[in-house]
Amino acid sequence: MSNSKRETIDKTYDLIVVGSGAAGMMAAIVAARNGKSVLLLEKLSKIASKLKATGGGRCNLTNTLDNEIFMSHFGRDGRFMTPALNALNHKQLISFFKEIGVDTHAPDGHRVFPVTHNSSTIISAMLQEMQNLGVEVLCSQKVESLEHDGSKIKGVRTDNNTLFLASNVVLATGGKGYPTLGAEGDGYELSKAVGHKVTDVFPAMMPLKVKEKWVANCRADTIAKVAMHVDMKKYKKLQAKGDLIFTKDGIRGPVVLDFSREITPLLSKFDEVPLLANFTKGMNEEEIRLHFKKLLEKDPHQTVLELMKTLLPEALSLELCRSAEANPTLGLTKLSGQVRDKLISLLAWTPLTVNGHDGFKMAMITRGGISLKEIDPNTMQSKKLKGLYFCGEVMNLDGPCGGYNLQWSFSSGCLAGKLQ
Repeated sequence: MSNSKRETIDKTYDLIVVGSGAAGMMAAIVAARNGKSVLLLEKLSKIASKLKATGGGRCNLTNTLDNEIFMSHFGRDGRFMTPALNALNHKQLISFFKEIGVDTHAPDGHRVFPVTHNSSTIISAMLQEMQNLGVEVLCSQKVESLEHDGSKIKGVRTDNNTLFLASNVVLATGGKGYPTLGAEGDGYELSKAVGHKVTDVFPAMMPLKVKEKWVANCRADTIAKVAMHVDMKKYKKLQAKGDLIFTKDGIRGPVVLDFSREITPLLSKFDEVPLLANFTKGMNEEEIRLHFKKLLEKDPHQTVLELMKTLLPEALSLELCRSAEANPTLGLTKLSGQVRDKLISLLAWTPLTVNGHDGFKMAMITRGGISLKEIDPNTMQSKKLKGLYFCGEVMNLDGPCGGYNLQWSFSSGCLAGKLQ
């Protein structure tokens, strides 16, 4: 169909959902269960591509935290989620999936997965539920504009100039992470065009690059329970804990995925972001000295490397020795006081300098989005345009790894789909 020719579909829906991720599908299901006629539009050739890749395809749906603690992990705007979580908390989400034939479990007592550990199980069940409820699903339909009369939504227009009419539209277009899976930030432009403010957006939940070259020699090991914080006067409060893995040019692992959402905005202001990392499970200098002293009382002939290997893998121990200019084959007391102090200081806090990342192509989520001030948290409806609703990652709210962002998508989708 040429762009000059307009076609209007001769049917007005109660709801059009734009985007077929977790939030969009939940909104469609909730609305259809309430007897609404629903059309779901997806721009890719099949639904839920990003959800399929979530958590390496294992699909960490939610976690077992109560609502208050859960919201605190989203920072100062976390309380915006209160009505959405009251509409669908983690227990209700688990029940919802049980209803549609998906059994879940929490192997570690905290993170909840489908028992299959396969996101396709979730997608298939939600698609089946939409079909059972009569939701129309059209793929390869990219929405180009929101149609409205200045005060109320009227429908959407797609890139092939087809006009779909509806009295309500839910925007569930996601962020900009993983553009290969369709995330291009379409929802931001659609929202801006109807007067919504969109904050600056940054890639988040992703590996980071560091200036230190030695990390490339430590790739074989996962360092457990690493604590890290930003070593800049104004930002010292920014900190994270979790497992870390070194890469050929940087760092990854749960602690980095979580911390990256704080770091990427800083990298847009500064060329480098200095971090201090504790690889010794929280031991300070005094505790490290005492630890070595006890070991040497048992066996005074242990080398520096042997002592360090009681705390760290060999490769990392050797790199810290190099940084401190300490000979790893000598006894600790054979080192000069200055070298010994430097080594113990590095063991307590190892400097790492973040100097880059791979942008949105490696980002699981997006930091930033449509301003929450212009969305009613009790309904997810726009304060600017009646009948326009938002859910999921398109809004300026993101959480850490561990089922937080998917629960938020499902909960906000559920509330938006009520069309209150």
